[in-house]
Amino acid sequence: MTSPPEVDVVIVGAGITGIAAAAQLQRVCPDKSYAVLEMRDSVGGTWDLFRYPGIRSDSDMYTLGFGFKPWVEPEAIASGASIKSYLAETAGQFGITERIRFGTRLESASWSSADNTWTLGVRDASGEDRMRCRFLYLATGYYSYRGGFNPALPGEESFEGRIVHPQEWPDDLDCRNRNVAVIGSGATAVTLIPSLADQAAKVTMVQRSPTYVYIAPTVDPEAEQLREEIGAEKAFHEIRLRNLHNQQETYRHARENPEEFKKLIFDAIDEVVGAEVREAHFTPDYEPWDQRVCVVPGGDLFRAIRDGAAEVVTGHIERVTPTGLTMRDGTEVAADLIVKATGLNVVMGGEATFEVDEEEVDLGRTWTYKGLGFSGVPNLVYGFGFVNSSWTLRIEIVNEFWCRVLRHMDETGAARVTPVPDGDTMPRLPYTPGVTSGYMQRAADRMPAQGDREPWVNPQNYAETVRLFETVDDGVLRYG
Repeated sequence: MTSPPEVDVVIVGAGITGIAAAAQLQRVCPDKSYAVLEMRDSVGGTWDLFRYPGIRSDSDMYTLGFGFKPWVEPEAIASGASIKSYLAETAGQFGITERIRFGTRLESASWSSADNTWTLGVRDASGEDRMRCRFLYLATGYYSYRGGFNPALPGEESFEGRIVHPQEWPDDLDCRNRNVAVIGSGATAVTLIPSLADQAAKVTMVQRSPTYVYIAPTVDPEAEQLREEIGAEKAFHEIRLRNLHNQQETYRHARENPEEFKKLIFDAIDEVVGAEVREAHFTPDYEPWDQRVCVVPGGDLFRAIRDGAAEVVTGHIERVTPTGLTMRDGTEVAADLIVKATGLNVVMGGEATFEVDEEEVDLGRTWTYKGLGFSGVPNLVYGFGFVNSSWTLRIEIVNEFWCRVLRHMDETGAARVTPVPDGDTMPRLPYTPGVTSGYMQRAADRMPAQGDREPWVNPQNYAETVRLFETVDDGVLRYG
């Protein structure tokens, strides 16, 4: 038998995280050989998977885009197709595309301390295969690509129309002149509804409870002026720093002065649809940023409601009927099409299985090290971004730290690096602190715990994350 191919690093995933990791590895550790495994047939990750109408970023592209690849398009909130094109262009420009093994899913990863190597079980169109690497980077995101969260509703089988989930949007779906019920109140729902309202006869947003929704301007006059004065690429870096600061200040203000923050976003909604609609359907019973705040560029969702193309029904669904939905309070929602924008299924590591020295690893029973490593698991990094700010901002901090670790290992002659708890008892705190979103709550037992002290924490704050990642703390990491 021939030995499986071997590289220094395998990166799993070719979305924002994987492309960022590959680019940083090339810049800082050019001597490292690497390969990227991508289970789909194209780059993009989220932005290749989701094809529902109106799909767009929920963070501005000056911070969701890469620090090393300026976003030069005028739109700050970009369409899914634009983001996918940007990622494909970046991968091609930096020579990453040629390192990607498309149509290849990681199914298992087994670490051997005897030879300090990961052996990976992968599957592609030709069947099962193996490869080996010395370091594994999981750029797999945090949700399952096999399907979204799709809870069964009583009476679904009686519905005479079509029921779809946005994660599996059919290419042939025609919404023209149809009554559409969108179940959900998160980012997917508030994106879908104004897009569908342009073509459907009527769109009804059916939500169990309200979500905080923030109206953002479609055009940033300050950014536009700066782009004209110094050019798009130079302006990108200044706008990125400004937006980064603004995101952190907005989050801090929301947590410290929730009533002021509520008034700011409520006043903007009231100007479009009035206080009565806002109080009934867009006034949550939790505090801002307990769950992610949704962005509505230009207030398009509220304009669709104001103009009568969309409406909102808030309450519990009693059952699905042949012609729509019946709510618990007796309200009837007519529908020819039901869209279940009910969320994601959170998973770790792309649903692969992991072993260390022939012992299965339950990632949900480990501790996270700075939010990027798992206790007792050698030579592995998990790329997880911010949930209360742009994902990419944290990914680039993670990648800087990871490459410093790789260089430190080379300098010290270390073959492996393993996060090892210092022996003290710590309370098991949620991996994403302070986030009560349903998809995170449902996945709590599958995610590692963070501790109550450094470095066993996972701050969702830019300044704290930078400080936590400033040094390679080999007092806790164990080098072999």
